Amino acid sequence: QVQVVESGGGLVQAGDSLRLSCAASGRMFSSYGMGWFRQAPGKEREFVAAISWTGRSTYYADSVKGRFTISRDNAKNTVYLQMNTLKPEDTAVYYCAARYSQFGSTWGNDYDVWGQGTQVTVSS
Repeated sequence: QVQVVESGGGLVQAGDSLRLSCAASGRMFSSYGMGWFRQAPGKEREFVAAISWTGRSTYYADSVKGRFTISRDNAKNTVYLQMNTLKPEDTAVYYCAARYSQFGSTWGNDYDVWGQGTQVTVSS
């Protein structure tokens, strides 16, 4: 079965950068869009960024525009989230998700496969 696995999280200081990776494995039956979501303790899951199969279209939450960049390398079945100028409010578990469609989406219920999550902690 298809799986996605996140990596690259850690503990950093405010203003630092991190690069998260999401690797997909298993049988892929069609082109797929990808997204990143995050969830802090006691809060609802929120959208962070999404990208289409071709990489032509990208979407970002207002809170991360100008600081985060989503990209993909389809030859490696991997999606990345470059996070710059991190803030304490970025602290959360970050989840990667894939959908069996060429389009990315800002809505979590559009996605078919979810990863286990990777912790990002930003200290002040």
